[in-house]
Amino acid sequence: MTDKMVKEYSLEKNRIKVVLLEGIHKSATEFFNANGYTNIESFPEALDDNRLREKIRTANLIGIRSRTLLTKDILAGAPKLIAVGCFSIGTNQVDGHAARLLGIPVFNAPFSNTRSVAELVIAEMILLLRNIPVKNAAAHRGKWLKSAANCFEVRGKSLGIIGYGHIGSQVSILAEALGMDVYYYDIVKKLSLGKAVSCSSLDELLSVAHVVTLHVPETPLTRNMICERELSVMRKGSCLINASRGSVVNIQALSQALRSGHLLGAALDVFPEEPASSNDPFTSELQQFDNVILSPHVGGSTMEAQENIGTEVAEKLVKYSDTGATIGATNFVQISLQPNNNAQRFLHIHRNEPGVLKEINYVFTSKGINIAGEYLQTDPEVGYVIIDTESRLSPGVLDELRAIRGTIRVRMLY
Repeated sequence: MTDKMVKEYSLEKNRIKVVLLEGIHKSATEFFNANGYTNIESFPEALDDNRLREKIRTANLIGIRSRTLLTKDILAGAPKLIAVGCFSIGTNQVDGHAARLLGIPVFNAPFSNTRSVAELVIAEMILLLRNIPVKNAAAHRGKWLKSAANCFEVRGKSLGIIGYGHIGSQVSILAEALGMDVYYYDIVKKLSLGKAVSCSSLDELLSVAHVVTLHVPETPLTRNMICERELSVMRKGSCLINASRGSVVNIQALSQALRSGHLLGAALDVFPEEPASSNDPFTSELQQFDNVILSPHVGGSTMEAQENIGTEVAEKLVKYSDTGATIGATNFVQISLQPNNNAQRFLHIHRNEPGVLKEINYVFTSKGINIAGEYLQTDPEVGYVIIDTESRLSPGVLDELRAIRGTIRVRMLY
């Protein structure tokens, strides 16, 4: 870690620079302003590489959605950055490991668009089982397909949910209210809601479901989770919905299952490759199928969800900036803290090496300073210590903390 990456941040709130990209909802700006953060620069779209580098170079806090990629190289050019806010569920657009090694926690919004995504999945399920996409396409071409063939009620049908987290479990509740039998599969043991039944394997779920919906993160384990073999296990005449990540479903295999008539239909809100902006073209081999619903990654794109996301992520960024609390960070050790009333707080992020905490403590005890509170969490690579002192030390003490071997980042809160 070079010295130029070890910075102090004890700015007054109105001097802390916040950069918000991709048209983040105004609720975020309102929350920042209400908490004293007024130095905010907002952009309606993602920035090109050069402008992104320019803006992040002077940013203390940055907020992005899904189109901005914060790579190791980009983060290395952000010496003043203390935290990243992903105004989305996922954080795969940020190199979380590189950010952690630079002492930069990454926050997201895992809850705020849950209802919006769940409602879209339920709506798509009903449309697919009623064969509405095919009838809609025909009507646009002047054909009147008034037939009950391949049209079904959802009541009494089986829904298979892969990934029983926040969204999957919400879909479960809504589907059961419609009279469906709900099955789910998750690699982590989960509490069943209502009458939902846990499946012991992915194949078991695929074989019983009339509709399969995916709600898993993007990991090496989930890449091409649904491929030719898995699609063949699904019931003939069933439907597939993917509102999770584009890499989860193999598009070529899905195309073949649709072409052969094995599947009644499909709905996708996410794709392996997505346009960088609304002005760029979208192409997919699934465009040839009338029985496929294609939507432009809008599962969480409702006004309600975006407003909630704006507030949720802004609150986490403000709490970290104000107190050093990292609860909710996806790439960082978790410490929950109250404001440092009547004390001076020092934040020290360092490589996890023996003896660092002793050296940090010595900086204060050698001056006869009483440590009112001390909090430490580590992972195999990084340690994060927070010290509250009954003192009013000058910023010069940061030079001593910065000189400790293994130091990544130091900050003092007044």
